[in-house]
Amino acid sequence: MENTFSGLSLIIVIGAVVALIMRVIGQPLIIGHILTGIIVGPAILHVAKSPDTLTIFSDLGIALLLFIIGLGLNPRVVKEVGKTAALVGTIQVGVTMLFGWLAGQAFGLGTNESLFLGASLAFSSTIIVLKLLSDKKEQGRLYGKIAIGVLLVQDIIAIALVVITSASEQHSLMLGSLLSLSLKATVVGWMIYIISYKVLPHFGRVIAGSQEFLFLFAIAWGLGSATLFSKIGLSSQIGALVAGICLAPLPYAQEIAARLRPLRDFFLIVFFISLGSNLGFASISSMLSLIIVAVIIAVILKPLVAMAVMGFLGYTKRTSFKVSVALAQVSEFSIVLIILGHSKGLIDANVVSTIIFITLLTIAASTYMITFSDKLFSVFERHLNMFERRKAHGEVMPEGRHELVLFGYQRGGHEFVNLFRQLKKKYVVIDYDPEVIDTLEHNKINYLYGDATDTELLEEAGLEHARLVVSTIPDFEVNLSILEFLEHKNPRAVAIMHTDHPDEAAKLYEAGASYVILPHYIGSEKVSSFISKSGLTKHAFKRQRTKHLEYLEKHYGALEKPLNEGKKKLGQTIVKNMAALTKAKI
Repeated sequence: MENTFSGLSLIIVIGAVVALIMRVIGQPLIIGHILTGIIVGPAILHVAKSPDTLTIFSDLGIALLLFIIGLGLNPRVVKEVGKTAALVGTIQVGVTMLFGWLAGQAFGLGTNESLFLGASLAFSSTIIVLKLLSDKKEQGRLYGKIAIGVLLVQDIIAIALVVITSASEQHSLMLGSLLSLSLKATVVGWMIYIISYKVLPHFGRVIAGSQEFLFLFAIAWGLGSATLFSKIGLSSQIGALVAGICLAPLPYAQEIAARLRPLRDFFLIVFFISLGSNLGFASISSMLSLIIVAVIIAVILKPLVAMAVMGFLGYTKRTSFKVSVALAQVSEFSIVLIILGHSKGLIDANVVSTIIFITLLTIAASTYMITFSDKLFSVFERHLNMFERRKAHGEVMPEGRHELVLFGYQRGGHEFVNLFRQLKKKYVVIDYDPEVIDTLEHNKINYLYGDATDTELLEEAGLEHARLVVSTIPDFEVNLSILEFLEHKNPRAVAIMHTDHPDEAAKLYEAGASYVILPHYIGSEKVSSFISKSGLTKHAFKRQRTKHLEYLEKHYGALEKPLNEGKKKLGQTIVKNMAALTKAKI
């Protein structure tokens, strides 16, 4: 145990040093993680002397990673770009598999090994693409949505191949096992679907009411589903992906993903380190020619196929190019597939090492290609006219760009929503209360559920491009965090904050707030202005009182009878509303 702990600690330290070097020289950290795996592996330092520990961490990491990916793979994305995603995904997978199989046959691989090589080259990495698109804040662009849709189509095909491979016995495919496995998978998948869509929504407030419990529930749901699929003979990774997809439409899915991101980042490092440490360079040298051809198929041929299909469908050469570049690597799902194939005796260990090496090379190449896709397009633009029709689909604005952003809905937020609707500008409401989320969903108000101090949530909401940011949250630290984000990312935005204390208001002004709402000050100012205009006549106050009660009835819904009914119950309800009003400090 001590040696395992020491070894793992040393690996993480080496990984941190390599990552620091990557940061200093301006290279993607993923490249550093791959190099760390090679350094700690048997090829150089041979630090990873407990491969079982790394394997467990890697398996756990893949399951959590695919669960988080599933949370972001809402089927509505595919519906939005369904035709394009389906055509590009299926044609590109089919053509790439064919060329991969031909390459394997040409270099002396067996039929099964050639098929696995072709299948491995056909699928692109959902993890890499989503991470890099997220880093560039371009997952909401047209090309980003199409790329995500294509990846989901690929994942569906990959899942089908994993199911077929799981049903295989030594060197052969058993039809009876395949049917039995498919039936089990259908039953278990249907159970997860029913629970997530029919049962969990009724417990939304309980689950999302405590962030600690939400975190625990997310891990239990993802790993529990993975274990269920593993028990019936399927890959645990499939179970984790299905668990994430089933939770994706729920309002707290975004918050779950945000809470699991630190684990995702850690296990992503361990995953790539594990891959690098398992490389056997002795077998790779004998297959160098095959590796070169396979990399060309994955990095050049596969994007060209996708670009040709998108050009035929009428997309601009820029959109087609950026989608195609995003697909120019081999998937982590491919590694799951080939390891499963090896465990079933369908492919040789040397082929496994070769495909892992191809995967790492293509991931490294595509990381640079995606990061610098705009510069690459400017270099190749004049050569891409053949991939664009005369009438092409134009680019769209990122859906995350909201001009108006409101934090908190309870404390007078509905007034701002009414204003936003009158302005006819794109807006979003961000709130942390599950009960408020239910209200927003019921009223069909565009919302995001999450913590206002979460930087990734602020980026997703589009605060970098917002013109007006309003916070009705009285928490000083939260408002200060929002102002600090705006100061660095969007100093031109109008920022309206909320506080109950004058000294905090002064500090918020100092931090860059355009205006700070002090409820007591505004309330006193409004009453003073009313008295100066209307005098001290009780009749004037009666009219104002009636208007106030109508306001409460409209926005809090606690009055059960019309205001003109002079019943005792009305008086009781008015008291309740006044208490609610006082509590809300509006």
